[in-house]
Amino acid sequence: MDFTLKIWKQANSKAKGKFETFKVKDISADCSFLEMLDILNEDLIDKVQLPINFDHDCREGICGMCSLYINGRPHGPDQGITVCQMHMRNFKNGSKIVIEPWRSKAFPVIKDLMVDRSAFDEIIQAGGYVSVTTGGVPDANSIPIRKELADLSMDAAACIGCGACVATCKNASAMLFVSAKVSQFALLPQGKVEAKRRVQAMVAKMDELGFGNCTNTYACEAECPKNISVSNIARMNREFLGAKLGAQKA
Repeated sequence: MDFTLKIWKQANSKAKGKFETFKVKDISADCSFLEMLDILNEDLIDKVQLPINFDHDCREGICGMCSLYINGRPHGPDQGITVCQMHMRNFKNGSKIVIEPWRSKAFPVIKDLMVDRSAFDEIIQAGGYVSVTTGGVPDANSIPIRKELADLSMDAAACIGCGACVATCKNASAMLFVSAKVSQFALLPQGKVEAKRRVQAMVAKMDELGFGNCTNTYACEAECPKNISVSNIARMNREFLGAKLGAQKA
């Protein structure tokens, strides 16, 4: 399979970027998207040209680093997968593929397709820790948790922090990510101790870092590779309002 790649090139966050066109030939339909970029880079290096900079790590859909905007969609045309899990059979032979980095003030470009997503780390750090003392390994049923709550917590914890929700939101909102991190603790008894402080601190940090407000278009849920539900945003809003009202009464 042959493809024409229109790739965003940018030296750093301060430089002016532009699209450059590259061609790749004889790509296997079973080749992953990142492997295709590897082949392109090998060819560029052989020609003594600068390779394309892009993020990757696990290549198993776990780490969330392969954050690319492909043909106008975060992580490409498939639903529920990351870029590293997508294969070239998803594209027609001879087609043009446009590849861009995430677009957000809070995610400045490092180089080419790489962006700085450390803003997510700062939000998680603002949330602090869970102070429940567990001692040794507790028995499975020592803290009874209803199955539906445990399932919802695990669903929220599936968020890999890739940033697709921010990239697809017209306001570059991080509400889906933050709400998932709030929900995974708020739903469990172990997370109740710091719950009020946690949600206020994480929302404040999100606003401080320049993320926009929720647009209520559900685009974040539609493009999330882990299918995180927007119901978490409603839960975070309830937690935040409850914490604010509690603080006023105190």
